[in-house]
Amino acid sequence: MTAMTVNDRPVNFDLDPATPLLWALREAANLTGTKYGCGEGDCGACMVLVDGEALRSCLITLAEAEGRFITTIEGLARDRSHPVQQAMVAEQAIQCGFCTPGIVMAAAALIRRNADPSEDEIRRAIPNLCRCGVYPRLVAAVQRAGRVARRAERISAAPAPGIDPADAARAVPALDMDNKGPTE
Repeated sequence: MTAMTVNDRPVNFDLDPATPLLWALREAANLTGTKYGCGEGDCGACMVLVDGEALRSCLITLAEAEGRFITTIEGLARDRSHPVQQAMVAEQAIQCGFCTPGIVMAAAALIRRNADPSEDEIRRAIPNLCRCGVYPRLVAAVQRAGRVARRAERISAAPAPGIDPADAARAVPALDMDNKGPTE
């Protein structure tokens, strides 16, 4: 049995210790925000925080994760209030969304270390591949997240998950699917 803390909860995985952390998270813990991309550590889709450091979960075995603190996209901020999550939405740095969880995790680790990263530091810290090509907006989003983390800027947040669609449409007019416009 392999013990670790996942998203602030103690977890024991009764799996082969050689199992990649990625599969334990996705298959045993049902934390499917961590994506399988290449399985070789090249794409970054499976990025999670291990003791606060962004690491590719396809390259870490359960034995290597033993006793460590793991944070997945589901545990970063349940209400999507993390500065990186907010800035990614505000800067429209999300396209298909497949690579987004891994990018957010890498960016969150960077902002935690350095809330005022240069463009070069961002590009080095976020090696994730994005087939949709959000890179220019990604840099802007990470810089904006840094400003939010430093309290130099605020972002008006999108409605939290679980909000009633009618309330969401009032809060964010672009979500008005009936095209009725704002209601009072």
